[in-house]
Amino acid sequence: MKAKKMNKPLLRRRPAKPSDEQRRRFSLTLFFTIVVFCVLLAAVGLAATAVYVFSEIGVIGGMDEEFSLSTILISMGIISIFIGAVLSLLLAKFPLTPFHELINRINRLAAGDFKTRISFGKGLSAHPTFREISDSFNKLAEELEHTELLRSDFVNNFSHEFKTPIVSIAGLAKLVNKGNLSPEQHAQYLTAIEEESMRLAAMATNVLYLTKVENQAILSDVSRFNLSEQIRSSVLLLENKWTAKEIELSLDFDEYTIEANEEMLKEVWINLVDNAIKFSPVRATVSIEVAKTERSVSVAITNTGSEIREEDVQKIWNKFYQSDHSHATQGNGVGLAIVRRIVELHGGKAKVESHNGAVTFTISLPLRQGNSTRTK
Repeated sequence: MKAKKMNKPLLRRRPAKPSDEQRRRFSLTLFFTIVVFCVLLAAVGLAATAVYVFSEIGVIGGMDEEFSLSTILISMGIISIFIGAVLSLLLAKFPLTPFHELINRINRLAAGDFKTRISFGKGLSAHPTFREISDSFNKLAEELEHTELLRSDFVNNFSHEFKTPIVSIAGLAKLVNKGNLSPEQHAQYLTAIEEESMRLAAMATNVLYLTKVENQAILSDVSRFNLSEQIRSSVLLLENKWTAKEIELSLDFDEYTIEANEEMLKEVWINLVDNAIKFSPVRATVSIEVAKTERSVSVAITNTGSEIREEDVQKIWNKFYQSDHSHATQGNGVGLAIVRRIVELHGGKAKVESHNGAVTFTISLPLRQGNSTRTK
């Protein structure tokens, strides 16, 4: 016997419920519809009253005259149009006032007044849609104001960091050209020129590298490698710096592997360890700890010395920002910006904590990269 095919019942999709945003938009539309309806109703009522008055005083033929109904309807239509136009002109400014205010604020924002804010008053602000408009506009203005401050800081710090070595090189070169220097002074000035030139070259290289990673949207060249070995080799590359300050290094971690861009992550560890050495006093201790969870690995680099002020904790990730406002410490403020961008490309997080005379940078990274381009 042939088995009968069972027709599966069709599953009907339930109509999607309107969202809160759709309900707010509908309520605003309903509000203006009611306003227009009230204006029309008022116009018709006033027109009917006017026709009745004119009929009573004889301006319009009596009710019993021939074609009186047509005359009344035509008169009501003409008077309704006139009264409606007058009422619209008189009342239109009230519902359109918030939109005129919004346009004025947008023009001020476009003109560069990023401190401008908008408020529709207690009455309109009670409506969710107007409250949403004001919140969105004010948030946009705050973000633009913050961006403008960052741009201004970037230009100022960028100019200072590039100007300093150039002025030093120019001044030392003039002294060398004048002559009358002892061999020791001549060698000393040439060494200083070389150091400042290398500093300027390193700064330009870092800026170009930062521009590259900022414009990169997809993580490429992902491979699986030994993270612990990479951190140790990065520390060895900075041996001259930590031995010169007699800094003790504490490397407390086991062997861990990770999927990432090996070259980029190496820049992260070099920048962070170099930063820790730079701001550590002589004979201090720099510790590196690595911890692993089921899906991620975190690297904590801690140094003792001067703490980071609370107001600088978030700013230090910005380009060319330095917590040392005197610029006495060597550096250009690009390293941490590079670190943050590389960590973001890997889908990780970077944070800093400063308390009890110690500063800890913690980098959390996923163990695997799901949507990246593999080449190895």
